Amino acid sequence: MKRIGLTGGVGMGKSTVAAIFERCGVSVLDTDQLAREVVEPGQPAWSEIVEAFGREVLDASGRLRRAELARLVFADPELRRRLEAITHPRIRDRWQARMSEWQREGRAEALVVIPLLFETGAEGELDCVVCVACTSATQRDRLRARGWSDEEINGRISAQWAIEEKMARAHYVIWTEGALSATQGQVRKLLDRWRSGAI
Repeated sequence: MKRIGLTGGVGMGKSTVAAIFERCGVSVLDTDQLAREVVEPGQPAWSEIVEAFGREVLDASGRLRRAELARLVFADPELRRRLEAITHPRIRDRWQARMSEWQREGRAEALVVIPLLFETGAEGELDCVVCVACTSATQRDRLRARGWSDEEINGRISAQWAIEEKMARAHYVIWTEGALSATQGQVRKLLDRWRSGAI
């Protein structure tokens, strides 16, 4: 089984590219979903987060107020490191377990979306890494369209490695600046390459 990592800058099109891969028959796992699972009420990470950040980060039903927690941690690198120390090992355990399960099932390719792939040293556990990228101007336009302020955008971008470094370290780059059809074409070319035996 080919173990593929997908990364890139925030707002650069990772989810769109992952969905294209999935429609082409690749098994896809998004660690953003796993990040939500590990902080559900009753999970060990939930308890540690409440202990570290206080009950102010919970809503009336006891679930994490994700937007409030994000506001706190992306404004303070030390708080972000504290949160990552709680969540990242658990997220990693889950995606590794899913990859192992898919390998036992005999799947041909498995792709895991990891925004902080290089930052967390995950590349050593994958056969190749694909970086999704676009220009900084397009990235910021997309994030503003989500309703993010420039302050929020700057906080998120500064929490990740520069996209140029991610592109340089990746095996492949998918450029999402153009039309969706162009992105789809890049995905199909990669799949043709992998399915012909190259990785």
